[in-house]
Amino acid sequence: MSSLTAKPAPTTRPPLRFDRNELAGAFGDLGTDLPLLIGIIAASGVDSASVLILFGLMQVFSGLWYRLPMPVQPLKAFAALVIAQKLPGRVIYGGGLAIGVSMFVLSVTGLIDALARLVPKAVVRGIQFGLALQLTTLALKEYVPADGLPGYALAAAAFLITVVLLGNRRWPAALLVITLGAVYALVFKLDLATAHRALALRLPQGHLPQTADILTGALLLALPQIPLSLGNSVLATRQIAQDYFPERGLTVRQISFTYALMNLVNPFLGGFPVCHGSGGMVGHYAFGARTGGSVLLYGGLFLVLGLFFSQGFQQVVQIFPLPILGVLLLFEALTLAALLRDISGTRPELLLALLVGLVCAGLPYGYLVGLVVGTALHYAMRRGWVGLGKL
Repeated sequence: MSSLTAKPAPTTRPPLRFDRNELAGAFGDLGTDLPLLIGIIAASGVDSASVLILFGLMQVFSGLWYRLPMPVQPLKAFAALVIAQKLPGRVIYGGGLAIGVSMFVLSVTGLIDALARLVPKAVVRGIQFGLALQLTTLALKEYVPADGLPGYALAAAAFLITVVLLGNRRWPAALLVITLGAVYALVFKLDLATAHRALALRLPQGHLPQTADILTGALLLALPQIPLSLGNSVLATRQIAQDYFPERGLTVRQISFTYALMNLVNPFLGGFPVCHGSGGMVGHYAFGARTGGSVLLYGGLFLVLGLFFSQGFQQVVQIFPLPILGVLLLFEALTLAALLRDISGTRPELLLALLVGLVCAGLPYGYLVGLVVGTALHYAMRRGWVGLGKL
């Protein structure tokens, strides 16, 4: 039986849990996802109910399929291009279908397995480190300073709580940090009139992508996204799954297959294209999640927002303080960066990972450049053509 269709033995398939640690872990990726979704809806004019409801449903799908903290994220390069160029929904849906078909072909043909064998672990760790650098920059430059002096004080309190309680199973850090942010929002930011106007039941709107939109979306959106998806959404996520849940034996083919399925459904119901992501899994795990229960709870949050509050989504979510999201992002980034420790004993591999991370974080199309250059350097070092370890 192929790795795509093989089912794990029942003993390796954990039950879903919905305890306080799963609830705390559910917020581990909120700082990445929420601002992207707000920006996408504002820039493109897509239906907010469709985006939020489908995003929640994809979380539920992933949690039930994997029964692990395998969250779903908006496609980051895709989202950045949509926000920067204010691309319309029809091009978004066309590009989403294009990337879904591409990943489906890679998974069912097994080409994704060949790629996984080609890319060395040091390059995957470098991609994760690059993501950590980007998350740290976002947290410290944009989120933490967002509310001025009160925001700094709020971030300091959240940081102290997280340092003291990180890893505590009885008093999960993220749960207390989110509670602190909610209390701050209720006291200083809540506008009852805005919240009341936002309350209304809404459902997703269907959409049929046209050939011209699929071709345009493939060129403008799918092509820039694929290198990031291969590096972070598939290869790096498989590595995180091996780090945290080695008994499950997840393969890149399985991860790319569910990635494809989600994007073969989303465009027809108005959902934004999504992926899995190593940072998301690390965020959920770092704050306490150990099963798919955290992802189901996270999906439930977006289902409620989409079904009942999407009419004023941008106004409602902006009451939650960004400094709190910044602290959550910062600890997600630190956990990602700490993964370098398993190659720290080998100087050439560590230097290669650091180089790849800097390239990923600092250059245009950095994930593509880092993936290609890092892999080429690895094999050049093995043949003795490059002596990176002597630097």
